[in-house]
Amino acid sequence: MSVTIKDIAKLAGVSHTTVSRALNNSPLIQEETKERIRALAEQLDYTPNYNAKSLVLDRSYNLGLFFTTLSQGTSAGFFYEAIRGVNSVIQDRYQLIVKGIDDYTSFHSITKKSFDGIIVVSQSDNDQPIIEHIAGKGIPLVVLNRPVDTSGVLNVLSDEEQGAYHAGCYLIEQGHRRIALIEGRKGFRSAKHRQAGFERAMAEHGIVTPATYRQPGLYDLESGHLAMQKFLALPEPPTAVFCCNDEMALGAMKAAYGAGLRVPRDISVMGFDDTVFAGYVTPALTTVRRPIEQISKEGAMRLLGNIENKLHTTERVLLHTELIVRESVQALKAEESGRDA
Repeated sequence: MSVTIKDIAKLAGVSHTTVSRALNNSPLIQEETKERIRALAEQLDYTPNYNAKSLVLDRSYNLGLFFTTLSQGTSAGFFYEAIRGVNSVIQDRYQLIVKGIDDYTSFHSITKKSFDGIIVVSQSDNDQPIIEHIAGKGIPLVVLNRPVDTSGVLNVLSDEEQGAYHAGCYLIEQGHRRIALIEGRKGFRSAKHRQAGFERAMAEHGIVTPATYRQPGLYDLESGHLAMQKFLALPEPPTAVFCCNDEMALGAMKAAYGAGLRVPRDISVMGFDDTVFAGYVTPALTTVRRPIEQISKEGAMRLLGNIENKLHTTERVLLHTELIVRESVQALKAEESGRDA
């Protein structure tokens, strides 16, 4: 027969409610008591019975993690870090259900009975209907990655425009004037912010980016590769390329090597996100660190607090980006800089 919460409570000399709260990391229980109960649960090989808990407490013990899409424009690195951040917080206290918003034809199945709370990793304004639906159902909700103004929604995001601005300024400080841009996926708010930050840096330094130095991207390797091939075919190729995410930057570097060029000796490449592989490619990628995992952790911690305390907080939390200088950008010599100006 499997071990129950009542068995643990009897051995610990506490109520079954205390055991339940301790195993769910409730702030109402002292840390010493939590540790003692967790140790007993581990010794007895206790496994939570989510179905029984759901019936007794009228909770599903499901948390939703919804992405704008799982098939187009969500890079593997972004997806991995977002899930890792959330999972490190909830551990085995909830079952995590990962979905793509674009997979839903209607939202009738998204109710308080099916989800105790939901995290939406929003990349597009088109996600607003599902956000309004979730908030309207009274489900505790955190929206990551995109600013929203919906009442009762926690909003955690990073300042992507400022990060791209610093990236553009850094390339200019290294002596580059012929700077190209591989844009993010059309319709994604992140793409607009990153492009705006890059353009602000160019404008402040009096640098005009011609149309031939702009290529659309899809946040994937292939689009970065294709864009770089087009830049390299120009009569006067750029000396540096800013890519709106790291995967496109890797694709761009691959295209440069395919053309017999070396990064950064012949052309500099810069990314955005600082995904897990950015520091391990050769040359290591200079990029902008967007704290995806930290954003996800912060969102998950705040969501669990709201679920526990039955709150629907309206708040925006902004986390800073950071310029990460590695090896893929070369400083041009004075004569090269003057020639390119």
